[in-house]
Amino acid sequence: MTRVELETPVTGVVWKVLTRPGAKVAAGDPVIVMESMKMEIPVEAPADGTITEVLVAEGDPAQQDDPVAVLEADNPDGNHHQLK
Repeated sequence: MTRVELETPVTGVVWKVLTRPGAKVAAGDPVIVMESMKMEIPVEAPADGTITEVLVAEGDPAQQDDPVAVLEADNPDGNHHQLK
């Protein structure tokens, strides 16, 4: 298993947190929904795995590429950074 950070693709506000630590997710599942310029942009799990940390709360501001959650993934791919 590999730990990966999920990052917001846009600058905006955390509109919804759709998961919690310990939740199982599948690749493509939305984890966080960002709001930017009146648009809703999901932050999706890049792989199947378990959410180990949610780093933001609803209403928090976030900059593009800020980490918003940590996933313990089986086969990571997509836009994320491995934690060391």
